[in-house]
Amino acid sequence: MDIFVKQGGIVEQAVDLIVVNLFQGVTAPAGATGAVDKAMGGAISAIIAAGDFVGKFGETALLYTRGAIPAPRVLVVGLGEPAKLGAHVVRAAAATAARKARDLGAKTFATIVHGAGIGGLDAAIAAGVLVEGTRLGLYRFEGYRSKPPKDWRPSPETMFIVEMAADRLSAIAAGVARGEAIAAGVMLARDLVNTPANLMTPTTVAERAEALARATSLHFEALGRAECKALGMGIFMAVAEESEQEPKLIILGHNAERADLPTLVLVGKGVTFDSGGISIKPGEEMWRMKGDMAGAAAVIGALGIAARLNLPLRVIGLAPCAENLPGGRAQKPGDVFRGMNGKTMEVISTDAEGRMLLADALAYATRYNPAAVVDIATLTGAQAVALGPQAAAVFANNDEIAAKLLAAADASGDRLWRLPLFDEYADAIKSQVADVKNSGGRTSGIGSSAKFIEHFTEGYPWAHIDMASMAMSDEDRPAQPKGATGYGVRLFTAFLEAWTK
Repeated sequence: MDIFVKQGGIVEQAVDLIVVNLFQGVTAPAGATGAVDKAMGGAISAIIAAGDFVGKFGETALLYTRGAIPAPRVLVVGLGEPAKLGAHVVRAAAATAARKARDLGAKTFATIVHGAGIGGLDAAIAAGVLVEGTRLGLYRFEGYRSKPPKDWRPSPETMFIVEMAADRLSAIAAGVARGEAIAAGVMLARDLVNTPANLMTPTTVAERAEALARATSLHFEALGRAECKALGMGIFMAVAEESEQEPKLIILGHNAERADLPTLVLVGKGVTFDSGGISIKPGEEMWRMKGDMAGAAAVIGALGIAARLNLPLRVIGLAPCAENLPGGRAQKPGDVFRGMNGKTMEVISTDAEGRMLLADALAYATRYNPAAVVDIATLTGAQAVALGPQAAAVFANNDEIAAKLLAAADASGDRLWRLPLFDEYADAIKSQVADVKNSGGRTSGIGSSAKFIEHFTEGYPWAHIDMASMAMSDEDRPAQPKGATGYGVRLFTAFLEAWTK
């Protein structure tokens, strides 16, 4: 779908559908909605007065114009209470409108920038999340069906963002460009996670990352089994050893040669399929483990955005990717392996493999002399028990980094909740035969796993995000269809952008 910014009045647009909005509690529409209401002889006021539409968040009303204006249909979307207006409201409203346009078979539609008028939101920010919501709401993973579903409808071909004030057009255009970049990053992450594991191997992830690098001028490198062994990544390789699929340590860099810029390193767990290894998982719902590389997907998506927005930072993305399978060469409980930084680890559970990939990747991160390192992973079931699908957990050894991430979560809508990194969690992962063991048991699973990862961080501020419950959704929400969410991409974007300020 093409998106254009256009100066003019929404009433004048000769498209298949126009979209306006209403706050909850408003009885006399104003602004663009008021102009449409007046042109249609008070039709919007009439449905408000009848109590058929009150502007609740997520509510919609479809009206037919009968020639009163050039467009044959008007969609009014509810924005909810004015005091609760924010980016998440605009994003959801835009997604709702775009889906309705698709359901109606509209080829063209025009919309105002929700929240940028009476709502008082910054025009660029509002336009950006409008585009995000539109793209993400229309997102579909088409999959591998031989025929489309019976209810399949093509997406609209063109959307016009209409603004009357000429002095706001440049800000809206800038917001649109930012929204396009962010939506592209989130959709890439969703595609990577939604793709079945037999078609999204570590090599395939590397190929997708390389294609992104070519399109955005990112630096790209992918280390294979031989290179990782030569670097002494024994803990990473312990996970990858059994699979016939070649493991990959994917390295992406924005401004990779600019050591004079602040350097931030993002590290994402990339287990392209997790059977649990010898400590095998229950068979029911194991198919979801194709999504155990959602951390790597978030990092790859975020690096593409950093390049498209040309952020004045040096950003390095590390995505250690491997399959975790049982077999004759697989790691066993009780085995001991040495990592890149010389530290040793005892295997207690082969299903605690994600932190093993992160251990060597975090050791590798030291070579960049980073100002901060943030890792993200679908790491523990304990995170889902603690927070549900409402927020990811964040741990940090640095309060400033934690504060920046929490602020980015508020700005982006990718929610975080900080949990403590108590020293006592280290007791659960003490080993009699190695420096540390990879599992501390169920009672402190989320905290001890973070403490394990911290064991392999040296010389830099660090934070760990456990997003186990956030990678895939069983619910269909306006800007989030069922399946992969792309969680973390918007979070990292807001985090990086804030760092530039």
